[in-house]
Amino acid sequence: MATIINSARDAAQALEAASDVLGAGFPVAIPTETVYGLAADATSAQAVSRIYECKGRPRFNPLIAHMADLAMAERHVVFDPVSRTLAEHFWPGPLTLILPLKTDSDVHALCTAGLDTLGVRVPQGFAGSLIAHFKKPLAAPSANTSGAISPTTAAHVEADLGDKLTLILDGGACAVGLESTILKVEDGVIHLLRPGGLDVAEIEAATGLTAQRPASAGAIIEAPGMLASHYAPVARVRLNAADVRADEALIRFGGTPLPGESAARLVLDLSPTGNLREAAANLFGYMKRADASGARAIAFGPIPAHGLGEAIRDRLERASAPRPSSAPRS
Repeated sequence: MATIINSARDAAQALEAASDVLGAGFPVAIPTETVYGLAADATSAQAVSRIYECKGRPRFNPLIAHMADLAMAERHVVFDPVSRTLAEHFWPGPLTLILPLKTDSDVHALCTAGLDTLGVRVPQGFAGSLIAHFKKPLAAPSANTSGAISPTTAAHVEADLGDKLTLILDGGACAVGLESTILKVEDGVIHLLRPGGLDVAEIEAATGLTAQRPASAGAIIEAPGMLASHYAPVARVRLNAADVRADEALIRFGGTPLPGESAARLVLDLSPTGNLREAAANLFGYMKRADASGARAIAFGPIPAHGLGEAIRDRLERASAPRPSSAPRS
């Protein structure tokens, strides 16, 4: 089982221990403001391969390279004016930019899944300090089995991947609770590849540009989180529920009860006051609790489409997508 170090209380010990494991070519689970990441040296083929192996992640699904700051990112990717404005405005923070990879970058090709672009992000807090201390970018997808619910606490990581890791850093619950928003700028146009922890309205306000959504599902996988089925619990997921059926767990929003919920396996409210930021922070943890209840299905009440509701609904739609290789509880 993995050793767990409290990175909030013992930051110096956590930095040294993590750097030792990373330097040996092995992944470390680290806290970020979005979700816990499975971090490894982005310049090492062996280290990046171990991320894919540990998660069971398909290798056509690219990884985000996390940087200490904008200066480190500039050594690996080419910034256009709009992307630079976004980076200067929102980094460190829950924003990933897909940018052309420089020919002299030493980020390994396994991170890009054969693309000529690289997703880059500068995380807040301890993760950024670790990258600066390690002096190399870290590839760090969510620290969970591929396709499953993302972890927002160290306990989530330990329960899923604890027997595959040597070190987990515990920084407490993630403040944002959703993966980063992913953007790609082409010819001055902002394309939203994945809604996430940064509200699109803030992006549009900072740039004066309207973010374009994908025309349809099934686009080329050029960023994480674009697979149709993702973030999935074992139980079947039912969206926009108007009532609760037998043997279901309920996750609702806004403090509004649903008919039949008195007989539910479990009732959770993402935010009784209707706060979408609170709802985003609670989403994955509540999904794990509902899944652990043993319910045949998890019913979700309606979620607003505005603000961070767009990212929450994106995660739920992918969680409810068909999963050919697995079956719901019977």
